[in-house]
Amino acid sequence: MQVKVKDVMTRQVASVNGATPFKDVAEVLIAHGVSAVPVVDGEGHVIGVVSEADLLHKEEFRERYYREGYQPPLRARMRHHLGQEGDHGREKAQGDTAAELMTAPAVTVQPYASIVTAMRLMEEYGVKRLPVVDGEGILVGIVSRRDLLKVFVRTDADVAGEVREEILGHSLWVEPNDAAVTVANGIVTLTGRMHRRSDAQLVARMTRRVNGVVDVIDRLEWDVDDAPSWGGR
Repeated sequence: MQVKVKDVMTRQVASVNGATPFKDVAEVLIAHGVSAVPVVDGEGHVIGVVSEADLLHKEEFRERYYREGYQPPLRARMRHHLGQEGDHGREKAQGDTAAELMTAPAVTVQPYASIVTAMRLMEEYGVKRLPVVDGEGILVGIVSRRDLLKVFVRTDADVAGEVREEILGHSLWVEPNDAAVTVANGIVTLTGRMHRRSDAQLVARMTRRVNGVVDVIDRLEWDVDDAPSWGGR
């Protein structure tokens, strides 16, 4: 079973609208214990995301320009001198509403996307949470890095059952006595004997793709070595 975003996302989502004041946005973040919230329009379409970092621009700007003797951290000074923040950081520092503070467009994901897709989006854009939207861009949930980790807390019995039924059973129609599966702490050990080497290799590859598998120890043997030699000959 390929776990989708819809299987791990949070459906009760804290959100704000574009007119939500700075202070209220901060209170929502604190009350719900989250680092960012989606900003939605009147119909529920996600138009941006406002995060703790967006709010902190205001405090950083105030300290940098108005506090006598204030010396920003080295990383902040480097960003400023290199122009990575530019006027954009100053604009956010002057923002008073969610629409003025948010990052837009929002990086979103759809419910039927794989959790691997969500992971890659988070890594690519350096975010910890993704609003989940339907085909029309309407907010239906939110998925965080913590939610994605849920696949790794599946029981060993669940993982073993999926490998036996979905891979050895339905996919390859392997006889029960030909291969055996044991799982300990998410590590799958494959033992036994199969007719073709290619089938044994396929079982190992497919097992590695099962959600919740930490590693695979492949001890499968085979009768016929039908794997192509180097160069395809």
